[in-house]
Order: sequence, then structure tokens, then C-alpha cells
Amino acid sequence: MRKVLVLEDEDNIRSFVVLNLTRGGYETIEAASGEEALEKLKQHPDIRLALLDVMLPGIDGFEVCRRIRASNNKVGIIMLTARSQEMDKVTGLMTGADDYVTKPFSPAELTARVDALSRRLGGDEEPVVDNGEISQPPFLLNTRNRTLSKNGKRIKLTQVEYSVMKLFMDNPGKALSREEILEFVWGRDYYGEVKIVDVNIRRLRLKVEDDPTNPAYITTVWGFGYKWGF
Repeated sequence: MRKVLVLEDEDNIRSFVVLNLTRGGYETIEAASGEEALEKLKQHPDIRLALLDVMLPGIDGFEVCRRIRASNNKVGIIMLTARSQEMDKVTGLMTGADDYVTKPFSPAELTARVDALSRRLGGDEEPVVDNGEISQPPFLLNTRNRTLSKNGKRIKLTQVEYSVMKLFMDNPGKALSREEILEFVWGRDYYGEVKIVDVNIRRLRLKVEDDPTNPAYITTVWGFGYKWGF
């Protein structure tokens, strides 16, 4: 069963989330504080996905996200926030989250977003179809273990970032629209906004570019999308 960490300090909201995820076939691990969430992650290394509330006493959701990403790029992360300000969404994504859901949210929306991210992360039971490598010096993408290297040095990617990079490296020199990237990586049933593509591109540039302010590999096609610059 897919295991999900639910970090939410308000008991009624946490119970609501847990109930709906349980109905959706997930096993839930509950935490009421950032400190407790980090401890639960240590106790349950098989957690596949984490829902993190942003506004918490003590360690907030952003910091929990940073700490998860410092040691684990395989866990899917969705931020839960009651605030709709643009900077909260961007901050969550730049700290390593894969998606965000703004409160109040419907059970259907939350479950759909969790399902979509779970599918993108893949399952242990899924067969490996592509077991090769894509070499575009100085980059090497290993599609068997889903890793990226630049000049022989490993670049730590989240599973969503890996999917974006694979799309780019499968289509060198091709201009890809934001909508194409969104559909390929996040799926046709994604409820969120296309701006999630832009924030993930910004995050990727910090990892792959020599100078992120003057990108040479992931270039912008103004008014359209992005191109892997080979």
C-alpha cells in the first residue's frame, strides 16, 4: 500500500485529509508538527509521498521540505497552504516541493493531486521499459536508475525534475510549449496552474547551468515555452 505522511497541526483538517486518503487506498502516517514529521520520516523510510502544511509552530512546512530534499529526492512533496499569495507557492516549489494545494480544497481535488503525483513517481511494481542512457555532453542521463550527471558529477534531481530533463533530452533543439511540458510531466488531469512549469525550470537551471542567470542549456522561447539548447 502506498504510504503518505500527512503533516497538519489542525486536528480536524488532518483527520479530513487522512479519511479521504484512506478511502483512496493510501496508508497514512500522521504528524502534528514539523519536528514530529521529521521523526516519522526516519521511522518509516518507505514513505513515498508527503503532504506538508506550511503554517506551523516551530519548524514550518518549508523547512521540513528543505530537510527532506537535503537527504531524499525520491519522496513526492505537496505543500498545503491557506494562503494564496504567489510567493508562498513559489517558495514551496523552490524549496523542493513537487506541487501545492491551496486551502480550502475539496476531497476530490486533493485525492486527484495525490494520485497524479503518485503516478509520476512511479511504482516499484511498474516494469522498466527504458534501460539505456541519453548522452549529450557534458550531460549523461541514465534512464535505468533515473539519474543525471554533468561532466561525470551527479546532479541531485527530484523525480519531477528528472521527468522534465528526460523530456528535454529526448527532444534536443525542439521548442516545447509550457502546456506540452505540463501535460507530459504532470499529466492531462493536473488541476493546478501552468506556472508550476516555470518554477521547476528555474529550479533546474540552478542545478544544471554554469550561470543560471544566463542559461545556455535550458533556453526560453519567449511567449511559448522552453528549449533544450543543443
